[in-house]
Amino acid sequence: MKWLLLILVAIAALIVAVVVIGALLPKDHTVTRSIRLHQPPAAVWQAITDYTKFPEWRHDVQTVAPLPASIGKSGWIETVKGVGRIPLEITDSVPRQRLVAHIADPNLPFGGDWIYEITPADGGAASTLRITERGSVRNPIFRFVSRFIFGLRATMDNYLKALAAKFGETASLED
Repeated sequence: MKWLLLILVAIAALIVAVVVIGALLPKDHTVTRSIRLHQPPAAVWQAITDYTKFPEWRHDVQTVAPLPASIGKSGWIETVKGVGRIPLEITDSVPRQRLVAHIADPNLPFGGDWIYEITPADGGAASTLRITERGSVRNPIFRFVSRFIFGLRATMDNYLKALAAKFGETASLED
């Protein structure tokens, strides 16, 4: 019985430590990653904006649907494994150059924007895709987990690796 009590106290202390450390971490963060692809800007643009095809090349995305017309904004809703439904609205779009997708659900434990910037390379035969995440993690437990267990770059890295694989390329990620 004494061991069980000690184990329960240790678990409770661990949970309290996670919450306290998470509460002390900043809610907001900015992370940038980029990848060079042997694809012209138009092909990269097509891949990142044709959300109906995301489940074909993004292994974490189960389904995608357009935002309901009643919302009055363009965008889509991703159903992501282990996370759930994430509505994303387009807040800025310059074809083949820049796209800004904003998480449109303030009730999620996280939020923010992904800013995609495409720069032509090699006379337009290749591209550099740079993604900047300006995020906010509201829940202190989720903040702790995203910072110390998954890492703030994990989702972005998985996305860029999947995009490279879609084009039959190997990802070489840069800050």
